[in-house]
Amino acid sequence: MFKKFFNYLTSDLAIDLGTANTVIYEKGHGIVCFEPSVVAVEKLKGDQNKVLAVGKEAKEMIGKTPENVFAIRPMKDGVIADFDITSTMLKYFIRKVQKNKRYIRPRIIICIPYGITDVEKRAVKESAISAGARDVYLIEEPMAAAIGAGLPVTEASGSMIIDIGGGTTEIAVISLSGIVESSSIRVGGNKFDECIIQYVKKKYNLLIGDKTAESIKIAIGSALPVEKDGEPSMQIKGRDLVSGIPKTISISTNEICESIIEPIKQIVEATKRVLERTPPELASDIVDKGIVLSGGGALLQNMDEVIRRATNLPVSIAEDPLASVVLGSGMVLENATLLNTITLNF
Repeated sequence: MFKKFFNYLTSDLAIDLGTANTVIYEKGHGIVCFEPSVVAVEKLKGDQNKVLAVGKEAKEMIGKTPENVFAIRPMKDGVIADFDITSTMLKYFIRKVQKNKRYIRPRIIICIPYGITDVEKRAVKESAISAGARDVYLIEEPMAAAIGAGLPVTEASGSMIIDIGGGTTEIAVISLSGIVESSSIRVGGNKFDECIIQYVKKKYNLLIGDKTAESIKIAIGSALPVEKDGEPSMQIKGRDLVSGIPKTISISTNEICESIIEPIKQIVEATKRVLERTPPELASDIVDKGIVLSGGGALLQNMDEVIRRATNLPVSIAEDPLASVVLGSGMVLENATLLNTITLNF
């Protein structure tokens, strides 16, 4: 009876606190929140700030705010860049999903990039506690992504995952519930957007915003050039840097491919480095099972083909690449054995 009452009051949560999006999994309910990691803040007199909006509503304000209002992304390259704003954002999301279950603080699993410093881990943990967590567990993103993608991480067999998020790309070879070889590079979807902005600025003297760059990437972006016949293109709007007047231009898929070639090369090189360091027995497993891609970057057209050509290995995309990390964390939350063996002691 007491247990049922306790479960009514609170629910354990798994949180993928990403650079681009925050995704929350509630134990027994699945994914209950999928919102942009953005907070709109109004600057008041002195050092005082007033939070105006969080998540989707705040993202709509990016690039459209007056001088005293800022749309802030408190996560940068997968780690906390602004502790107070991150705590505020987490508190908002937790209250949103907990609703009437606010009387007892929940246990929370939070995903972190592989290889971040102890200071950065402590910042994540303290931010979650400040937001209302009772206990905080940390899990490395490549491990969570591999579990969410359905890889057999507890077996004595090599599994390889490449998780391309908004701020970081996590590459790991996993066996027996541990990460054997890995690499975490601060390149992801946001870097693609930055490259598109710079390309359009340099080639067309047109200034576009982050939201426009992201929409271009999603609509016609490709990691490889496509045939000229029938090549997709789209109309984009921005401000002419010469005249200062808004204008519209047409941009093609192959131009976007050209603009993002450098960050894609970095992901490929990091993948090769991890494979070069992988023990032979695990490498033979990867030859058989291949590499799995997850994260929003896995949805970029031909991203899997780029990795396939570079490694000569089978490459597949996770069933739900955007949610793989939080789904894996949720599976750990539901499994006491995994919770005790895979989460980090910190």
